[in-house]
Amino acid sequence: MFHNEGFHVLDRQECLRRLTKVPVGRVVYTRQALPAVLPVNFSLDADSSVLLRTSAGSGLVHAIDGVVVAFEADDFDAAARSGWSVVVTGRAAVVTDPAELERLSRVGPRSWVVTRDDVLVRVESEMVTGREVTGAHGAA
Repeated sequence: MFHNEGFHVLDRQECLRRLTKVPVGRVVYTRQALPAVLPVNFSLDADSSVLLRTSAGSGLVHAIDGVVVAFEADDFDAAARSGWSVVVTGRAAVVTDPAELERLSRVGPRSWVVTRDDVLVRVESEMVTGREVTGAHGAA
């Protein structure tokens, strides 16, 4: 681990472990040639992919299917000035394989919003980075 002024880099396994501890993250993508960020609930699949469930007609699905996106999740304690952040970068794709959809319908994320036409989106964990802040040194 690299130590630097109150934070240190998390290895891939620690990043993935921490992602299992929080229910909400953010998808970072491009919408109409501009950066966009959308909070989403998620889960991790056995292969460490990030799984999202959303409406088939959503703008998010149309914007991210087949393109590289970033996904970020974190947890912070403002009083202790500590916390962590993990970023997963990889290609997003709507899951279309019937067997995979069946399996993921049992173990994948549950949407916080009820939709009739939901789809599952997988974000491959091609690059996983994270860091932990352990408190501000010398802060008043």
